Amino acid sequence: MIRFLLKNDLSFSNTFPFLAISLCLFQVVTAQEHVARAPASWYAYGGDAGGNRYVRSDQINSENVMDLKPAWTFRTGELGQNSSIAEKLTFEATPIFFDNRLYLSTSYGKVFALDPTSGTELWSYDPKIDRNASFSELTSRGVSSWTDPDLHADEACKKCIVLGTIHAKLIKLDAITGKPCKNFGKKGVVDLYEGVFVAEKGDYQTTSPPAIYQDLAITGSSIGDNFNADTGNGSVRAFSLRTGKLVWSWDPLAEARSTFKGPVGAANAWSVLSVDVARDLVFVPTGSASPDFYGGYRPGDNRYANSVVALKASTGQLVWHFQTVHHDLWDYDVAAQPALVEIRKDGKIIPAVVQATKTGNLFVLHRETGEPIYPIEERTVPQSDIPGEETAPTQPFSSLPNLMGQVPLTAATVWGKTPEERQKNARFIAKFRNEGLFTPPSVQGSVLYPGNGSGTNWGSVSYDMENQLLIANTCRFATLVELFEQDEFVGKRADSKGFEVSRQRGAPYAMRRRTMIGESGTLMNPPPWGTLAAVNLSTGQLEWETALGTSEDGLSGLPNAGGSIVTAGGLVFIAATFDKKFRAFSSADGTVLWETELPRCGIATPMSYVDKNGKQFVVIAAGGHGKMGPEIGDFLMAFSL
Repeated sequence: MIRFLLKNDLSFSNTFPFLAISLCLFQVVTAQEHVARAPASWYAYGGDAGGNRYVRSDQINSENVMDLKPAWTFRTGELGQNSSIAEKLTFEATPIFFDNRLYLSTSYGKVFALDPTSGTELWSYDPKIDRNASFSELTSRGVSSWTDPDLHADEACKKCIVLGTIHAKLIKLDAITGKPCKNFGKKGVVDLYEGVFVAEKGDYQTTSPPAIYQDLAITGSSIGDNFNADTGNGSVRAFSLRTGKLVWSWDPLAEARSTFKGPVGAANAWSVLSVDVARDLVFVPTGSASPDFYGGYRPGDNRYANSVVALKASTGQLVWHFQTVHHDLWDYDVAAQPALVEIRKDGKIIPAVVQATKTGNLFVLHRETGEPIYPIEERTVPQSDIPGEETAPTQPFSSLPNLMGQVPLTAATVWGKTPEERQKNARFIAKFRNEGLFTPPSVQGSVLYPGNGSGTNWGSVSYDMENQLLIANTCRFATLVELFEQDEFVGKRADSKGFEVSRQRGAPYAMRRRTMIGESGTLMNPPPWGTLAAVNLSTGQLEWETALGTSEDGLSGLPNAGGSIVTAGGLVFIAATFDKKFRAFSSADGTVLWETELPRCGIATPMSYVDKNGKQFVVIAAGGHGKMGPEIGDFLMAFSL
């Protein structure tokens, strides 16, 4: 579960103030010559079912991107009105382009259909979620699309929009009218609370769009896994898109449960699943078993947690799995969507799945077998001193370049704006366990670098299939985690200004954590705090890396969340940063070719499409983020030539 603590009592406002200005894009090219090369649709959250985020159109390209201009702006009206938890509000959605319309969702599950050329609203649907209810996360990253092959073109729900919501409902709507499909579940709605154990309803949600395989909607769940040891069942489930009935269910902890010594839950898949339709495979990124920072009740590797898991999409049968972290104690759940790519290597074309991680490791596996395409080494890691804890003796490391740079946070590398601040920060980190990656949580307090929101997160990666370039943005910050016994909870909570404090109810230890920020409001780890990089998957080499974002006082590389898209026009589009900029980079060398300022931060992944007139648009949600700063918005912005 992502829980950034960048917005705490130590503010980023001095270093990352929001700028304010707007530019954008234009070009004159005969549209017809590009239509054949353009994508038919951006029909899934990641562009396609495999999450490539690749745009086949080259109408907007490196030669004309400087002419890009705003085409239209749509405002959802969702600003957390009447919500008791409005401070958590996000706008992480990426629209889909389906049947020549745009579809998107807000954090409270309101769905909009828009005209893709003008941005005009065609219809909206509101599930009327209780705004006084408490939810662990307040987000919806998007919707999915499905066409029913058994219905005639003029029948209701021939073409459908499917979404999951924060109040754990799976909803199917007619794509033309926005009305619920009555034969699906109960009047268009399936209650996802039914059939699974849920510790607290507000901690069991659906925040990512379901994966679609033939006539199945396959969904995981978001679970508040810091609060309870037995936080709920992390099953992945498939439902019939015609009836809403459960077809199969897969529990990642079912096999391991017999070895557990106490209450355990989660290992849920809260991020986006990928589907290989031709191979009847769904790829599931799983999170950590609960609670995040104590594993004494769950000995062993906790098999299938923190993994990319290949299931038979039609039945849910396990095919293979690869675990990215053994016996997770760091909240290093697999946050990025598995990217299904084809790699040209050693004279062969290899079907692969790429799993980016919070630790910066890139694991590249054969899609059919899970065998590593690039070597993976098990290395010895530090061990826990917590009684009853059984730390994994080794952890997997990829031979590919690590996207976090692998610079340890030490007294020699600690950051501060002045020499005096650096000395203070060095003395501060010297108080805690700090043995590099996989330093276990401790009563003394441990420096976790990278932190739980670092590396590649839910924004995932994009893949330039022509040039074999994997594009990934990373966030870099350290987290301080301290364990303490349950009878200290009340006192610690009162004395923990700037910390997130979690009971980890059911475990012998509670925890508190905070992002490691110095007096000036800057991170203690050295910049850049955000990067964008390209890795050639044919050669395994890092082609280029650049700082992502610039602060008002000139620091390069800002904390970020969201993702990128890459185009046949030689461009990488990404927002994601605190400076409110939307940028286009050269996919060949990482040079910034264009940038504009958004009305709010674009903490989302952009998308692109070509409308019925043959015109290419690039779209980004600019709504800020409740966990990252005070400015919240509801802007969806489109750019074109």
